[in-house]
Amino acid sequence: MISKECIQKQIIEAITNVKKKNPMAASITNTVTINFVANAQLAVGGSAAMIYLPDEAEALAKAGNAMYINFGTLLPVYEESIPLAVKTLHDQKKPLIIDPVGIGAGSLRKKLLNLLKNYKPDVIRGNASEIIALANLWGLPSGVARSGIRGVDSTDEVISAKQAAISLSKWTGGTVTVSGEIDLITDGSHIIFSYGGSPFFKIITGSGCSLGGVIAIYATVSSPLIAALTAVSIYNLAGKRAERSIHGPGHFQVQFLDELYKATAEDVAANLFTIEEI
Repeated sequence: MISKECIQKQIIEAITNVKKKNPMAASITNTVTINFVANAQLAVGGSAAMIYLPDEAEALAKAGNAMYINFGTLLPVYEESIPLAVKTLHDQKKPLIIDPVGIGAGSLRKKLLNLLKNYKPDVIRGNASEIIALANLWGLPSGVARSGIRGVDSTDEVISAKQAAISLSKWTGGTVTVSGEIDLITDGSHIIFSYGGSPFFKIITGSGCSLGGVIAIYATVSSPLIAALTAVSIYNLAGKRAERSIHGPGHFQVQFLDELYKATAEDVAANLFTIEEI
């Protein structure tokens, strides 16, 4: 059983190293939230690069330290860009973080997500319904026959995706993060619950998408489990702090970026989380 103190030490190291090294994690991401993803990556101390074209995907998979792929708004060019990026990352042994937004909508999305089954992403981030749907798509035990996806929203509770998250984690050898009121992170051996955040996350566009981008930043300097937990922890801390002095969702988004920027490594490590052994 990994100790809480050991995890907290690794969180502090991850945040410190990102601010020191300014690592770049490129993204093929949701066009609705591309600005927020980039700004969140910058706020925590990383560097952002947003990709569309196949040659850019290959070049930045080689030049960057990790890559984030979000399936929210697929463009036709991604049918070539995503496979090329994923293969290059695999060959370069660099971290791949994915967010299966919109899973189940359209044949291209299904085709590309099926491709990723054998490339085994280092971190998968999604809401409960997306995680259940991905496990079902890949033919892995999920404990739920059908997920409750409504657009980009989840109608399933986080805990209902526990079996799906564990199955995906064991298949990939990486980490799965299920976002919700209480976030669940698993590496297949442990389950960590992270607390905090804000109800405003549900009424702004991009809180989940940008979280995936920030996970990718931390994955450049730490293990998939620590990268995911560090990102979730800084989000839960910054969200909790941001809502204290805002007037509505627009103001919240701005204040949230400020709180990401201001959060100290020690404060993030101290944000409440609990650990269970599987």
